[in-house]
Amino acid sequence: MKTAIILGATGLTGGCLLRHLLDDDRYEKIKLFSRSEVGFTHPKMEEYLVDFLALQSDKLDFTGDEVYCCIGTTKAKTKNKGLYRKIDLGIPVSAAKLARENDIKVFMVISALGANPQSNIFYNRIKGEMEEEVLQVGIPRTYILRPSLIAGKREEARIGEWIFKQLMRVANYIMIGPLDKYKSIHPEKIAKCMVWLSNHEYARKVIESDEIKKIALQH
Repeated sequence: MKTAIILGATGLTGGCLLRHLLDDDRYEKIKLFSRSEVGFTHPKMEEYLVDFLALQSDKLDFTGDEVYCCIGTTKAKTKNKGLYRKIDLGIPVSAAKLARENDIKVFMVISALGANPQSNIFYNRIKGEMEEEVLQVGIPRTYILRPSLIAGKREEARIGEWIFKQLMRVANYIMIGPLDKYKSIHPEKIAKCMVWLSNHEYARKVIESDEIKKIALQH
């Protein structure tokens, strides 16, 4: 019986992941580290309301077998690039370091397709730098997931993203072969992939969108 930690369970993908873990008999406890409550209770669930930018102060509670980092922001929500960097890079790296200090052997983080530390695009560059720093922490089973555009309805309105999703619905039908990884992906598939990876050995540490979908089928 395992204990899992989720950072960002109030988000779209984190919420899907939480439901899967609560229904999975391999897990006896799910610890949620969030800025706000998820809005329901469950006997397997423990909630910790935290300041993600000061995660080290929660070290004593940050114990378990696996960490799933589903934290991220957007340009629309966080216009300040310094703060953006602290969230999208700083939080996953801090969580990985804390996991290593507490001898947690599995660490998983959601990045993005196109992540590249050398990119001229700020968003992609930050994600790429985050990936490098997380891998440098050295947790034995680190998995970085690079989904394409995540489909599904979010609580907050993102007009630009909504328009792009409508376009992607059409584009999904013509993206085949090498273009398959650029198709939008449902958060359920990401969640299923993450749970499968946590319970099976897998050779690659960086997993792109088309591979995420294939692994999800094994769940």
